Amino acid sequence: MAEPPHDLARRLADRAEAVCRHYLSNGRRQGNYWMVGDVRNTPGRSMFVRLKDTAKGSAGRWTDAATGEHGDLLDVVREALGLIAFGDVAKEARAFLGAPHIEVRSPTPVHLRTRAPAGSIGAGRRLFRMSQPINGTVVETYLRGRGITSLHGTGALRFHPRCYYRPDDLGPTETWPALIAAVTDLGGRLTGVHRTWLAQDGTGKAPIDTPRRAMGDLLGNAVRFGVPCSVMAAGEGIETTLSLRCALPGMAMAAALSAAHLAAILFPPTLRRLYIIHDNDPAGDGARDRLFERAIEAGIEAIVLSPRMEDFNEDLHYLGLEPLRTSIADQLLRRDRVRYLKLAA
Repeated sequence: MAEPPHDLARRLADRAEAVCRHYLSNGRRQGNYWMVGDVRNTPGRSMFVRLKDTAKGSAGRWTDAATGEHGDLLDVVREALGLIAFGDVAKEARAFLGAPHIEVRSPTPVHLRTRAPAGSIGAGRRLFRMSQPINGTVVETYLRGRGITSLHGTGALRFHPRCYYRPDDLGPTETWPALIAAVTDLGGRLTGVHRTWLAQDGTGKAPIDTPRRAMGDLLGNAVRFGVPCSVMAAGEGIETTLSLRCALPGMAMAAALSAAHLAAILFPPTLRRLYIIHDNDPAGDGARDRLFERAIEAGIEAIVLSPRMEDFNEDLHYLGLEPLRTSIADQLLRRDRVRYLKLAA
């Protein structure tokens, strides 16, 4: 019979300090506690692990004072190594307990080498797997507050209720609701994620210094909405791209996440016509010009779509959908006006 999880956790708790030294090697002992930044072994002092049974609680129990998270040493094993399935966590814990010789003061534990480094593709994939669909969440509230009401084909977007945010390398960890966007290559393989931290009620972005951050391999890749065939549109931001998609719901689109990345976005092999979603600022001008040149060199017809205001989300949010559609109609080729806007030529 498989060992019950609470028995396995208890055996780990009997060797709590060894567990902490092995999996939370960036921390250190202070009295009856092990202090570290968080359960993912970040340097700091926000999280404390009880090393001995006391009147206040059992050995092996931990609490992160910055986030309110808490758990046992099985959680430490899972988070420190980036494991998903409990079977893998249990296997790792039993391997640790059964090891005849453990160098508890090793600064680079062998097991930690399997953990996906912060900011890596692996860490991005794990974060996306841990997130959930946006329907009925504060992500939907946030997007609708920006005028984006057409959310079909947005499987690349997910919601995480408590996504970690650290202001700097040494600052305390915070958690905020977040819009998680999958960055994929032309084959659909996830290469990174983009996070937008939101206010708790979804009425705006979180009140933090950098509410948007990306991780993983972004160059050439994008957050994709729809499957491109011969025609697609590409822009910088997620909200800007989704705003244009409200007016052109049948056109495949891609958000490259920055002006520099838009200039370098890769072209699908079937692409024959590219609409470049232009942002009215110097960086947007540069991205427009470079992408236009690359498309022409690749034998792809390139057409620039320009907003009336700074970007298409401002057009949608402040002017409304119908004025946006009217503005776009004049910039599309006739065949695309008929196909995507369903307007008479």
